[in-house]
Amino acid sequence: MRRTIQHPARLVPLAFLVTIAVGTLLLALPLSHAGDGRAPLLTALFTSTSAVCVTGLIVVDTPTYWSVFGQTVIMALFQVGGFGIMTGASLLGLLVTRRLRLRNRLVAQAETRTLSLGDITRVLKMTLLVTVSVELAVTAALTLRMHAAYEATWPGALWHGGFHAVSAFNNAGFSTYSDNLTGFVADPAIIVPIMVAIVIGGIGIPVLYDLSRERRPSRWSIHTKLTVGGTVILLLGGMAAFLVFESANPGTVGPLDVNGKVLASLFHSVTSRTAGFNSVDVAELRQETLGVTYVLMFIGGGSAGTAGGIKVATFLLLAYVIWAEIRGEPDTIVFRRRITLDAQRQALSVALLGVAAVALATLVVLSATDFALSDVLFECVSAFATVGLSTGLTPDLPAPAQVVLIIVMYVGRVGTITVATALALRTRHRLYRLPEERPIVG
Repeated sequence: MRRTIQHPARLVPLAFLVTIAVGTLLLALPLSHAGDGRAPLLTALFTSTSAVCVTGLIVVDTPTYWSVFGQTVIMALFQVGGFGIMTGASLLGLLVTRRLRLRNRLVAQAETRTLSLGDITRVLKMTLLVTVSVELAVTAALTLRMHAAYEATWPGALWHGGFHAVSAFNNAGFSTYSDNLTGFVADPAIIVPIMVAIVIGGIGIPVLYDLSRERRPSRWSIHTKLTVGGTVILLLGGMAAFLVFESANPGTVGPLDVNGKVLASLFHSVTSRTAGFNSVDVAELRQETLGVTYVLMFIGGGSAGTAGGIKVATFLLLAYVIWAEIRGEPDTIVFRRRITLDAQRQALSVALLGVAAVALATLVVLSATDFALSDVLFECVSAFATVGLSTGLTPDLPAPAQVVLIIVMYVGRVGTITVATALALRTRHRLYRLPEERPIVG
């Protein structure tokens, strides 16, 4: 029993459960509540899960419902959750590499730029260095701007700046303002540093590790090329779609000038892929924009980062598989490298399990409420992809539906990591092959 629990692929989910439980107990204390009494257990559990899983969905207003102590607990939870996600996923990736056969291990190490388990120390040091450096830099930038334009006192500016810097880097989406970031929609001095922190935190430690060792794109690993290229395409595509659908919408960016519209569109594209901040009212978005947002949320960001979703590399790998099938190619080729069948099946499994999780959660919530399908689907995708964007539905959900979202947030956060690792570790090689038969497809 002890060896089963200590297995790394099971230890990470268990550690998240323990952290959620500790956070729930702390948030249930009277000291965490801004008013009299204490927070209900379900409210504390939902908030703790959302924070540890760096989601950002809330059932109560963070700045008014929670005390300074409670908000500090929340910030500590998504800091621990974000750091744990990056290190846990990176170390599980190294474990997978270690468990491969010698020939496959050498190939994997050459492609991912992770040489051996001796890289653990370097990965941990880099994770800590990047976390501290980015959060301090963004805190300084936000504090200076907030003091100059929004907050009268330095302590107030430092608190708001630091909270948003940590929240942004960890892609948590929590804010100390009731309207999130809508008050800064056209202020690049606030929006741009937050976007930078979101992208760096969400792109993944393996990519940052690779970029720090090799500056020439031609020598990047396949994973880095897929993640960086996919990130650029999704960010620009999401921004363009937002501009097209929302430019004339008076409820979102219609009243802004051209620069404000571009900034708001880019920010929505960035935050939709996992961060959960909003600089416009999500409930006012057009249906077309919500449809684009579904896709961005579900795809998410980079592996072994603070982003959620099925991950960019997974999505693009499946796109290459489809393209190879359309062309009738026997192998899936990505940047002049043949992708193994194991990797293709793992990508397909992660994507389909994600679809199944969202579909099941949506059906359960629909059966417990009278809300529209589009609104329920948005909340469930946001929970699974640990995004945190909301049309305002979550606080109005009954207790059973909130419990469903709690489960979906946890599964979405640790499930994809665990499933991908478990699939890789369970790879087997039979000494025989059974007869083939081809079923009718399509």
